[in-house]
Amino acid sequence: MNDHQDHPEQLLKINGVELCAQTFGDPAAPALLLIGGAEASMDWWDDEFCERLAAGGRHVIRYDTRDTGRSTTFPPGEPPYGNDALLADAVGLLDELGIAAAHIVGVSMGGGIAQHLAVHHPGRVASLTLIATSPGGPGDPNRPDLPPMSAELAKRFAEGGDEAPDWSDREAVIAYYIEGELTFAGAIPVDEERLRRVVGRVWDRSPSLASAQNHWQLAGGEPVRARLGEIEVPTLVLHGTADPLLPYGHGEALAREIPGARLVPLEGVGHQMPPPELWDIAIAEILSVSEGERP
Repeated sequence: MNDHQDHPEQLLKINGVELCAQTFGDPAAPALLLIGGAEASMDWWDDEFCERLAAGGRHVIRYDTRDTGRSTTFPPGEPPYGNDALLADAVGLLDELGIAAAHIVGVSMGGGIAQHLAVHHPGRVASLTLIATSPGGPGDPNRPDLPPMSAELAKRFAEGGDEAPDWSDREAVIAYYIEGELTFAGAIPVDEERLRRVVGRVWDRSPSLASAQNHWQLAGGEPVRARLGEIEVPTLVLHGTADPLLPYGHGEALAREIPGARLVPLEGVGHQMPPPELWDIAIAEILSVSEGERP
């Protein structure tokens, strides 16, 4: 992994909080904003992944959402904000960086934020890439057309899932996140050594890592599924064929409901960031859908 000194972190005051952001590539190039999933600091967008996107002629921005990494955190179990704040933060970040419109790439929860951006702030979105996300959610009773999560995962959730670690114990936290990745992975073996490096850096950069759990308690944010047909920008849907949380049918639904969207299967991938084995495909597709700037 590259030294963070190559890409200094910035603490930006946005919507009454501080958000930590980092950029890669030429600031004059088309901007590409990466939005992570629930509980995920920007470290999960791998340095090399960002570097390769930047080498393709993009000004890449990744950031810690509130309650992750070096951004403002709140006491665990007490988030004084809802999903709408995460949307407003993404818009505010673009404002603070002087970016009129960006190519938006969102994974999982970040893909939900990206959908809201495209619907509620269409002028700020130049293209849209949705990874491992859904127009609804896993097992949503109001969305019977969307396939439920795997039986194994549903059983695990019903039993309470994994017990939270001692957040002050670096090794315990690394083991906890590795177990989580194994739970949500698909057919491609998890590179545990690489994962240890990522989670170790997450732990090192996060003064209150337990606060990231607040994302699972957020409320608010009106569904936008009924308005996906309004999206006019080029849209790419990347979805793992072995996703146990949001099975492939969720990606198919997004591609059907967003006009002109291109669906690209990530073979053997689960509910996770695209693993290095699929970077060639993912990066080429993201660069393709994000060609040029918004007129």
